[in-house]
Amino acid sequence: MGGNSPCASCKLLRRRCAKDCIFAPYFPSDDPHKFAIVHKVFGASNVSKMLQELPVQQRADAVSSLVYEANARVRDPVYGCVGAISFLQNQVSELQMQLAVAQAEILCIQMQHQVQDPMLQPLPNPTPTTAHGGATASQLLDDQLHYDKPFLLHNHHQFINSTTNVIHDQYSVKRETIFGDMVS
Repeated sequence: MGGNSPCASCKLLRRRCAKDCIFAPYFPSDDPHKFAIVHKVFGASNVSKMLQELPVQQRADAVSSLVYEANARVRDPVYGCVGAISFLQNQVSELQMQLAVAQAEILCIQMQHQVQDPMLQPLPNPTPTTAHGGATASQLLDDQLHYDKPFLLHNHHQFINSTTNVIHDQYSVKRETIFGDMVS
């Protein structure tokens, strides 16, 4: 800022804000909490060194990242932003597994309806997911049952129940299958 109103960092550090203050463009005086939290976690000297080593066009992104990481570290002192990333990755994995189970159930229902009425046209395969290496539910079923369709048609209830039991054991969830039976 230089001049009348010192930047948030110079205010907090109780020093005069020079015209070439490295903090002024990124820590305005109207948002003192932003610098306070970064200073608390990283220290003003370290932040100054980091910003001086970066090209000017990358400094705003670096400050944004430092503010995010500092906020995450204050919320979770042990893991910081890595804890948030791990939590979200686990959620994605769980949802991909639930999606694979739902796709398997849909495929079993489609196959059951085809056995009951062979004139029905099969529905298109569900889109592949990144779970299980991008395999669709039909590919997972084919791999699981070694391409034995009579076995699948005869034991589709058993397959769905065993799949949902795996999820139950792993995540302790109660859910109802499409067939209406409760899996606990």
